[in-house]
Amino acid sequence: MTQTLNLRVRAITWEADGILGFELVPTTPNTLLPAFDAGAHVDLHLGNGLIRSYSLLNAPGERQRWCIAVNRDAASRGGSRFLHESMRPGQIVTVGLPRNNFPLAEDAARSVFIAGGIGITPILGMIRRLTALGRPWSLHYAARTRETAAFVPVLTALAGEAEDAGGALDIRYDREPGARPLDLGAIVAALPGDAHVYCCGPLGMLAAFEAATAALPRERVHVEYFAAKDAPATGGGFEVKLARDGRTVSVAAGQSILDALIAIGVEPPNSCREGVCGTCETRVLRGTPDHRDLVLSEAEKAAGDRMMICCSGAKTPSLELDL
Repeated sequence: MTQTLNLRVRAITWEADGILGFELVPTTPNTLLPAFDAGAHVDLHLGNGLIRSYSLLNAPGERQRWCIAVNRDAASRGGSRFLHESMRPGQIVTVGLPRNNFPLAEDAARSVFIAGGIGITPILGMIRRLTALGRPWSLHYAARTRETAAFVPVLTALAGEAEDAGGALDIRYDREPGARPLDLGAIVAALPGDAHVYCCGPLGMLAAFEAATAALPRERVHVEYFAAKDAPATGGGFEVKLARDGRTVSVAAGQSILDALIAIGVEPPNSCREGVCGTCETRVLRGTPDHRDLVLSEAEKAAGDRMMICCSGAKTPSLELDL
């Protein structure tokens, strides 16, 4: 069973056009929240039945509150729309414990960040952490316009605070007159040999980032997706045995493993249903998964001992899962 907390929405703030910030605090005074590391996210269990993942953007040392920001997505499947239209200060929301698929290498000689739009949220927490540690960092941040760029005053203040340690800030507005888009190839080419580089943003930016960093050592390259880049495995035609439940379920064409399980009344923890959050990670006991997620590393996928059942399928006629 996934552990959750009931937290109060203490405040909702306007951060930029289409972006609201939410401050979540314990319902009992003087209660400390579980600690989290920079880059972590939490799952919000929304009143409309959805579960959605959002990055924690406040300083990791803070345990009196958790802060997130939510972009109102025009293609929202209900999560961002619900938070923008229905959530109010004082309401109680169920929140999962922090998990981190985008960890910060705190001991890196230098950290270089590339963010697009709402992708600034996990990176803001990382920058706060490095500034507190006195470690050098630089940020290349792209937004459509000044009005849609969130946290610019905060980032400017952090860059000033970290100037002696090498903090540097480069902000670009892609749709303003005279715009100079970020040149990811040039940014990567200029990286010091011991720098770690991070990227979070829209799919186009992430694809360009992965191409630009293809020749770098994998341990120095860090990326987080908010949306899937590959189609889910829904070809079906295989069976899934549930080791603890004892049942076997057939996965039909057009279904994900998660869909097939829900159809027989088994609903493991899940959130994004796109393979980007890691909520549905499940141990594989037998069989070979067809991985489609953006959470596991290539080495973890090759090991074949875990999978995201919301989007990944099977390369063998059957799988046995630890469910």
